[in-house]
Amino acid sequence: MKQFYSKLWTAVLLLMIVFQFSAFAQNAVTISGNVKDKLTNEPLPGVSINVKGKVTGTTTDIKGNFSLKTNTTSAFTITVAYIGYKPQEIVISGSQIGLSIAMEAEAILGQEVVVAASRVEEKILESPVSIEKMGAAAVQATAGPSFYDALANMKGVEMSAQSLTFKSINTRGFNANGNERFNQFIDGMDNQAPGLNFSVGNIVGVSELDVQSVELLPGASSALYGSGGTNGTLLMTSKSPFTSQGLSYSAKLGMNHTDGYENDRSPLYEMNVRYAKAFNNKLAFKINASLLQATDWKAQDNRNIDRLTETMKSGDRNSDPNYDGVNVYGDEINANLKDVAKGMIAANVLPATISTPGGPVPTINFFPNQSVSRTGYQESDLVDFDTKSYKFSGALHYRLNSSVEAIAQANWGTGTSVYTGSDRYSLRNFSLGQYKLELKGSNFYLRGYTTQERSGEAYNATALASIINESWSPSAPDPERPSVAPWFPTYTGAFFQAKLAGKSDEDAFNIARATADKNRPAPGSETFNTLKDQITARTIGPAFGAKFNDKTNLYQTEGMYNFTEQVKFAELLTGASYKVYDLNSDGTIFDDAAQSIDIKEYGAFAQMGKKVLNDKLKLTAGIRYDKNENFKGSFTPRVSAVYTVANDHNFRVSYQTGFRNPTTQNQFIDLLIRANTRLIGGLPVILDKYNLRTNKGYTQASLIEFQKTGDPAVLQKYTFTEFSPESVKAYEIGYKGLINRKLLVDFYYYYNSYKNFISTLNLVQSSDGTPAGIATGKTFSTVVNNPAKVNSQGWALGLDYMISKYSIGGNVSFNELKGGQDALETSYNTPKVRYNLNFGSKEVFKNTGFNISYRWQDAFNWSSSFATGDVPAFGSVDAMVSYKVPSMKTMFKMGGSNIMNKYYRTSFGNPQMGGVYYVSILFDQFLK
Repeated sequence: MKQFYSKLWTAVLLLMIVFQFSAFAQNAVTISGNVKDKLTNEPLPGVSINVKGKVTGTTTDIKGNFSLKTNTTSAFTITVAYIGYKPQEIVISGSQIGLSIAMEAEAILGQEVVVAASRVEEKILESPVSIEKMGAAAVQATAGPSFYDALANMKGVEMSAQSLTFKSINTRGFNANGNERFNQFIDGMDNQAPGLNFSVGNIVGVSELDVQSVELLPGASSALYGSGGTNGTLLMTSKSPFTSQGLSYSAKLGMNHTDGYENDRSPLYEMNVRYAKAFNNKLAFKINASLLQATDWKAQDNRNIDRLTETMKSGDRNSDPNYDGVNVYGDEINANLKDVAKGMIAANVLPATISTPGGPVPTINFFPNQSVSRTGYQESDLVDFDTKSYKFSGALHYRLNSSVEAIAQANWGTGTSVYTGSDRYSLRNFSLGQYKLELKGSNFYLRGYTTQERSGEAYNATALASIINESWSPSAPDPERPSVAPWFPTYTGAFFQAKLAGKSDEDAFNIARATADKNRPAPGSETFNTLKDQITARTIGPAFGAKFNDKTNLYQTEGMYNFTEQVKFAELLTGASYKVYDLNSDGTIFDDAAQSIDIKEYGAFAQMGKKVLNDKLKLTAGIRYDKNENFKGSFTPRVSAVYTVANDHNFRVSYQTGFRNPTTQNQFIDLLIRANTRLIGGLPVILDKYNLRTNKGYTQASLIEFQKTGDPAVLQKYTFTEFSPESVKAYEIGYKGLINRKLLVDFYYYYNSYKNFISTLNLVQSSDGTPAGIATGKTFSTVVNNPAKVNSQGWALGLDYMISKYSIGGNVSFNELKGGQDALETSYNTPKVRYNLNFGSKEVFKNTGFNISYRWQDAFNWSSSFATGDVPAFGSVDAMVSYKVPSMKTMFKMGGSNIMNKYYRTSFGNPQMGGVYYVSILFDQFLK
């Protein structure tokens, strides 16, 4: 792998030399001038000046002045763009000094330029599919604590919040904590952690000071972006050091837990700094640093759950001997009281009979057929809630000539957060680095990058609680520790003694637990803390610890070329990619304790677009082929049409296909998540490791039915078939139009049909292959292709209206599942209805702006490998007010998210979130 990438970098450097020598043969042209507001005659800083079709460009300084050089000798065009102003194009025929440009302010509804929808620049009004965009100015105007939080206000967007800094974005159903069906890219780099399989854009991502744009593409996008984009794609682009120079910084002081509901009031600190500098419009660099510290939300749902039937049940620890709290860990370990008693009788620990005045009575008659769980620990006893996020990035840009630019970029971040997977994980000192070399021109790019994931001190909170329990008192007799009283036999013996004393079952259960828990380490005690430190320092597996040891890497090379200049009659794009997942978890996540696992994927695409009927109809067609070494290859075609019925009024229709290869965990995970419960991949090599294709497991659905009826005939064993990538056919129609230059309307309807939908399958493998062995069998959770039809549909409507200096907007979306609700879990995890409302102004009074947004979503059922349950409906208000001091290039801001402090959760098993309030200061010499 290292040899491959050294050859790649050598090829890139050779190309750079070729382009550099070609540049020497050309003469430089200089353009300089000043840009002002047409009405006020005030200079405009930060205006983008670019040579059309080239990489050459610059920005105006704080006095509105600019200067740039280009090697283009023939007549060419420069573009002048600034948020809130009408863009201009000016033809230049040679060097021109003292150019005066006056820009006219205008509403920009629908005029933003996007690239995500087609990989070519086009106005958002003319996009062939639905697309949302947030620019740098919108980032400054967000009401919430971060721009990433504000993505939830976009049309059709779903968000799952597992902690203060860990939030996952999704669209069009099948939401998940790890959003495996949603692609997320930062400057072209896939932001997914290659081993843990979740995107980490808000943990290790772009600093708010460095955000140039965020484009969100709902729906299937695999034809352009490859595997994973079955539900959507998010592209975050950072600022160029050529066009955004100088120093900028921000500081934010916030407060959460203000009512002391789950934690004492605690501060939130966030600081960002960015510096960029260009030299002679040839060489430029930028550096970014960000830090955030806060006390996280705590998941503390103590309701009683039956994990077999995935339903809530009544009772708590005092009333239900088999209590299992949603966010209480270690109590998943249970045993049947009667079965334990039988074993103790067989071992002569308990007598077979008891003498009573009425004659001998079998001892087993004193024990009810009741499961008993161990006493667990609260999440707050186990997880590190001192949230931290430290992000650093830097980039070096070099323009070889007016058409080609070379970039070396590094993004690295580390932090502590909490993630919900099959269990709750404390991501303590988790880090991720992304390192890229790229050569890009006006019509091509070639990039190679690597993503380096390091789990740091991350650990499994559920495993930690269980191992603490096993450390001080093993659940069953331990031959290596014969002097330590086992918990379940101790409980059973104490229950028996209480019954002999005439106690009721309820009293006997309480006495038994008190006896068995006599030496249980109390949370916060020295013994507890010592055990916690020891266990979180040991790795999962034979070391009997809770710590991950993941050092998984991704290596990717990709390129694209736009042949439009050569082909002339149409837009023609081609591209290809090659990636390798290098799994390294030492057996703590994957089945790689005794073997090396690499997964190779490659793909290529082509797309052609053509305008016909006097440029009123644009037709686009594309196709992509991808191959993962463990699965058959997949073709993903894409066809779209945009018809302009009148200026600024466009109807669109598209047929897109998407696919996703099973994730690295879907393929090779092998993780013990609870006693006798293992999470495994769906590849035959993993299934055969546990003989699941020979000693077949009973399905969860049939076990639930057996529990209800007691009839063994209802039990069903599962037969595995070929495991394949998941694919989707996505149909969309829509309209986007600008009415009277004031009202932007965007509507779409979609219908998705999935094939080989990857679903979770829970099985119990009998110890002897018969129903009698279920009680002593093993539980497996794996993934398979759902044989049922899985279809979904939905629509969304967005309205944005500009009236004077105010903007009023809102959107509503509807989503529903149309099939696939059978024994295999689809985890749709999406409310039918959600809507957003917003009202704001950049300058309601002189230098004073505000923004208010309201978000509401319907109740729905959430299902995951962690837990299943209902998520109540909720509404939340975010608001902010800002004040600019132009002479200081400074903006002060005060605001908050969920300012009414009405606690809500976005997904089951995750924490409830209250209000976060903040004040901030931003300095930016190009403040807009």
